[in-house]
Amino acid sequence: MSRLFQPLLFVLAKCTRNQLIRQIEFLKAENEILRSRIPKKAIYLKVDERKRLLELGKAIGPSLRTLITIVSYTSYLRWLNASKKEEPPKKMGRPKITEDVRELVLKLAGETGWGYTRIIGELKKLGVKPPSKATVQNILRAAELEPGPKRGPGTWEEFLKMHAATLWQADFFSKRVVTRFGIRQMFVLAFINVATRRVIVSPCTRKLGGDWVQRQTESFFEQIAAEGLKADLVMRDNDNVYANGFDQVVKDHGAGVRLTAIRAPNENAYIERFVQSIKSECLDHFLVFGEGHFDFLCREFVDYYHADRPHQGLDNRLIIQRPPPEETAPTVPVGQIECRNRLGGLLKSYYRVAA
Repeated sequence: MSRLFQPLLFVLAKCTRNQLIRQIEFLKAENEILRSRIPKKAIYLKVDERKRLLELGKAIGPSLRTLITIVSYTSYLRWLNASKKEEPPKKMGRPKITEDVRELVLKLAGETGWGYTRIIGELKKLGVKPPSKATVQNILRAAELEPGPKRGPGTWEEFLKMHAATLWQADFFSKRVVTRFGIRQMFVLAFINVATRRVIVSPCTRKLGGDWVQRQTESFFEQIAAEGLKADLVMRDNDNVYANGFDQVVKDHGAGVRLTAIRAPNENAYIERFVQSIKSECLDHFLVFGEGHFDFLCREFVDYYHADRPHQGLDNRLIIQRPPPEETAPTVPVGQIECRNRLGGLLKSYYRVAA
C-alpha cells in the first residue's frame, strides 16, 4: 500500500515546489518593475530593515544569491560579517559583579582595614549577596589594598585621628628677656588640643623647678574643666623637666602620658607648629622687657590665634567662631571691611562691619 502512495506524495511535493518557484519568480518580476519606477536607483535601508533582511536571509542560506535584488549579494555578505562583529561574545564562568558591589567592597576595606572574609560577612549582614572570596581578593588587589586584615598598632596618623578630640600635646618654649638683673632666659609651658587647636599657655618663669611645673599642669586641667574640655592623653617629649611632677599630676586627673620617640619632633607636630608660629609671627619682632611684657605678648598672640587667625588645618576656619554675616554676597564693598590691629599693627585681621 505504501508503494502506491509514495509516487503520489512525490508528485504533490514536486508540484508544490514548482508552484513556490513560480510565485518567487512573479514577486521578483514585480519587484524589478516597481524599482524601475523609482527615480533614484540607490535604496538606503534603515537599521531595523537591514536587520529584518539579515534574519530572513540567514534562514535561506547561499541560495539567497539568486533571490536578492535590493542590494548586491556582496553587500549582503558585508552586512552579515559586520553584524557578527557587533554581537558580544558569550562569556563563560561567573557573571561579573555590579559596580555598586565593587565600590561597597572598597569602601569597607578603605575605612576599616578589614580583610576579605570580614568584608564578605558585612555584605551578608547588609543583605547584599557577596561575591566569592577570590573575587573580593581580586578587587582589593586591583585597588592596591591588602586582602588580609590590618594587624598591629596602626599608623601614627590613625592614632592621632582616633584620639584627637581628647589628645593634648605639651612643650616648652623660651625667649631671652631683658630684666633689671640683665638678660635672662624665660620659659613657658604650652598645651594644644589636636582636634580643635585650642591653646593654653602658662605664665613665664626663669626657673623650671618641680613646683612650677606641677602648678602649671594643675592650672591646665582647671582651665579645660572650666571650658568643658577633656584630656584623656597628654603627649610630651623626653625632656627631663617633665620628671618634676608633670606625669604624676596628669595621672592624678585620670589621663595618660605618652612620650614621643627620641629625636622625633614630628610626633609632637601640632605644638611644635604653634611654637614656631608664636615665635615667627610675634616674639621674634620684639625686644622683651620683663616677665610682664613677655606674658602680655603671649596672651595677645593666643587671643589673636583663637579669635582672628584662620587655620588651614581647620579648613580656614577660626578656632573661636563668630556669628556669620547676616547676608553673603559674591563681592563686598571695600568700605565695609575694616582692620583690627594688635601689638601696634604687627598682628592684623579683617572683619566686615554692618552696612
